[in-house]
Amino acid sequence: MAAREREISGEYLEGYAAILAEVSATGRRLNREELRARRALGERAAEAGHGLRALVVMHLAATREAWPGDHSTDSVLAAVQQAIDAFAEGYEQAQRLAVRQEEAARREFIDDLLYGRSDLGRLAERAERFGLRLARAHAVAVADARTAYDEAGPVSRQVEQALLGRFGDRRILFTTKDGRLVCVAPGDQDDVLTFFAKQAYAATDGGRVAIGRPHSGPGGVVHSYEEALNALDLAERMNLDDPVLRAADLLVFPVLTRDRQAMADLVRNALGPLEQARGGARPLLDTLTAYFDAGCNAAEAARRLSLSVRALTYRLDRIHRLTGSNPAEPMHRYTLQTAVIGARLLDWPSREL
Repeated sequence: MAAREREISGEYLEGYAAILAEVSATGRRLNREELRARRALGERAAEAGHGLRALVVMHLAATREAWPGDHSTDSVLAAVQQAIDAFAEGYEQAQRLAVRQEEAARREFIDDLLYGRSDLGRLAERAERFGLRLARAHAVAVADARTAYDEAGPVSRQVEQALLGRFGDRRILFTTKDGRLVCVAPGDQDDVLTFFAKQAYAATDGGRVAIGRPHSGPGGVVHSYEEALNALDLAERMNLDDPVLRAADLLVFPVLTRDRQAMADLVRNALGPLEQARGGARPLLDTLTAYFDAGCNAAEAARRLSLSVRALTYRLDRIHRLTGSNPAEPMHRYTLQTAVIGARLLDWPSREL
């Protein structure tokens, strides 16, 4: 045994030979205090970073050196079993504690990272431990679904394994937050987030994914994360069908809603007269929505609404008479379309403006 190995074995096999000698003479089992001491040594070995396999081999080598030639083999082997079992129990207990501490530290870091609740300088230092360099730009993708997910669940593990299998050497952070799957990647690696979106969509059985824009610095991650969350909320309110949404493609909507009162005034003035129609504003508002979504193609809009083209044309004429705006005229069309978007954002007419 090398000098270094003898030094290690001397530290973690303290009292072991004496226990074997006494057990071989008396046939007794290890007492509670001896088992406690073996567990403590196992914990120390784990905390020092020694491998369990090498430590077990040391115990077996020490057993051979102390093997008695004229006493009960069964008693000695029973003592060996007890000692090694207690040692391994202590080792595993320390490992479990280390894992729990690491998980707690990781969850605290993720909460601080995504909510911006920590000092940014300190956050950047902690990020290195989890594979992120916050001086660079980062973008965040968030996958939402009807079911809430956690990191230990099969869906999360499936997506994480796919990411690691494809981009194991990249600086990527995968986690869950508030039941959603979250992926943080360097801002210049859009392929990572695109792949995540594909995997998350499949694993969540069609869950929608939103991708925030890249932003630099320690606060860039939370900025991108909030953009992704806002995109998911916008998709819900606007009934957007796209499975993958990019915040960069939806910038017009925050611009439109920046002045909520002005948007409410536009909706009220441009579409308010539709409430005079039989059945209220909803059927005619749905008609405008389908017409604009179809690129102002009357035949396609009629198909989407399960109407005849003649019936659709009648509704458009009715809208023209009530509002004074003709959906077929470019200037009127722009006003009406903006008002329709505003109505969807403000949930009108379900809610009063």
